[in-house]
Amino acid sequence: MVSAREVAETVADPELPMLTLADLGILREVTEDEDGAVVVTITPTYSGCPAMEVIRADLYAALRAAGYADVQIRTLLSPAWTTDWIGESGRRKLAEAGIAPPGPVRERAGGPVPVTLGPPRRRVTCPNCGAHDTEELSRFGSTACKALWRCDACREPFEHVKEL
Repeated sequence: MVSAREVAETVADPELPMLTLADLGILREVTEDEDGAVVVTITPTYSGCPAMEVIRADLYAALRAAGYADVQIRTLLSPAWTTDWIGESGRRKLAEAGIAPPGPVRERAGGPVPVTLGPPRRRVTCPNCGAHDTEELSRFGSTACKALWRCDACREPFEHVKEL
């Protein structure tokens, strides 16, 4: 039988289906006891994330289909999820899907995330052509964790996962 962890790692995020929950970093822990009971711990990307109900249901269904009869899904809010938890594979998959990943962890290392008012001070690399000459069109994209940007070189719009 495939381990519960391996099964949980294959479940896709409903809002970013090119990523698994593991790629996104919201899959925190998967434990199995001697009786076959499985406990999966997840952390939402933000506390009001509407996808959490679907994520729980998808995890439960995948584990049940894999033969696990006793499955519990727990939500852990602390520490809060951060885009630093998106792995290199997840960042690559976002870019390949035309969504600019959040900035590298080394750009935002340590401390709280600064809040700035007004236009953004940095540029986001276009996932379509690789240009750095981009502009934010809207702080709000198709989901709360994404913003809408446009490349001034290729003129294509694209979404960018906001740094949190």
